[in-house]
Order: sequence, then C-alpha cells, then structure tokens
Amino acid sequence: MNYNEDDRAQRLLDVFDILPGQVNVSYVNNTSHIVAWHKHNLQTDYWVCIKGSFKVGLATEEDGCKFEYLSDKNPRVLEITPGIYHGYKALEPGSILLYYVTRKYDIEDEIRRPIGHFGEQWETENK
Repeated sequence: MNYNEDDRAQRLLDVFDILPGQVNVSYVNNTSHIVAWHKHNLQTDYWVCIKGSFKVGLATEEDGCKFEYLSDKNPRVLEITPGIYHGYKALEPGSILLYYVTRKYDIEDEIRRPIGHFGEQWETENK
C-alpha cells in the first residue's frame, strides 16, 4: 500500500496489492479543486462514493462532456470504460471516493487533457 498527499487529496493506493488491479481511496477535503482530465486505453475504473458527494465529468473528443453525480445518499458504482476522459470535483468537504481500477498504475496508459479542454462548466448551483 502506498500513501500520497497533495493539495487535491490524501490517497491510499493499491490497498490490496495481491489483486491484478488496484483498490484506491481518495479523501478530498477541498471543494474548490478539480481533478481532471485523463483517460485510459486499457484500464476500466469503478468508482463509488463512500462519504459526501462528487460531480464526475465523463468526456470524449467526439461527444464532449457530460456530468454524473455520486453521493453517499444514493450509493452506486460508476463504471468508466477505456477511452472515456474522466475527472471529479468534491461537492462536500471530507468526501471519500473508493475506486477499483482493473490494472496496476501504468503511466503509458494515461492520456491527459487540461481542465476546460471540453468547454465544460464545473460550477454547481446552490439550492
């Protein structure tokens, strides 16, 4: 297991290193950071919100960006297949994202784009 911390999140990576992929956990205390964009050509991601909520961006060069929401109040697993750019923004301080990826980390399978590449709007209306 590895620990990583930066200004965006605290992360436990490869929690169970006996698996063919990785189980990772991100604790996100800052709601102003956007963690986006990257895609994989080989790896599939499975995301679930353990605590709090997230605005998740999913995009392709052809179709642009759409958003989905993950919340501990409506638990579900979001599958992110190869070829889909993805990213997130925590909507509540202390939000926790658990994610399983089908392959060990491979920088060669990570294609990045800058925030704003898809013309997306990350702001969320207060209700």
